[in-house]
Amino acid sequence: MADSEMFATVLFRLGPLEITGTVVTTWGIIVLLGLSARLLSRRLQLQPGPVQLLAEGIVTTIEDAIRTVAPDHVRLLMPFIASLWIFLVVANLAGLIPGLHSPTRDLSATAALAILVFLSVHLFGIRSQGLKNYLRHYLTPSPILLPFHIISEITRTIALAVRLFGNIMSLETAALLILLVAGFLAPIPILMLHIIEALVQAYIFGMLALIYVAGGLQSQQLRQQSKGESS
Repeated sequence: MADSEMFATVLFRLGPLEITGTVVTTWGIIVLLGLSARLLSRRLQLQPGPVQLLAEGIVTTIEDAIRTVAPDHVRLLMPFIASLWIFLVVANLAGLIPGLHSPTRDLSATAALAILVFLSVHLFGIRSQGLKNYLRHYLTPSPILLPFHIISEITRTIALAVRLFGNIMSLETAALLILLVAGFLAPIPILMLHIIEALVQAYIFGMLALIYVAGGLQSQQLRQQSKGESS
């Protein structure tokens, strides 16, 4: 198997920056989603058509998921979590298009998404509680646990990136190997497996991101509950 099949190839350079196929595909997905959102928002109707019904169903489903995990912060988290979930679904399914690879089969892309989640956890927490109150939860219930809190933040971010990368990479590699061996005798099962696994991995990543962000927002409530129980 050629290296170009396993790793993102450099398409062109902008000075010292190397622009890979992953970057171009990611840009294309962002533009596509942005244009689609703008067109849908400009053509909303009281009697929705099939496309609007599908969009409303997606939004409602994501909203319900957020309400289940963080019922007091639905409006705050909706833009970020919905954008992340929708991007992941499209990015994971991009590998079904001939000539393209899913951006999430590149570790640099999944690492960027994991870092984005890491930063969002703290930004939402600070925005909700203030810097002092938010940082204080790292010293709860004892300052001795501070190193363990820091290690936990780092390891879960690494795990978030590696899990998505590993699953999408193995999925595309397995599909390629099966096609090389069996030709196009079994394209439908492979296609269905790809779609299901892509949706599952997008759901897992998005749900973990939601849980992490909700944990940062609710850390003050948990601290207050622990104080009340101890008293």
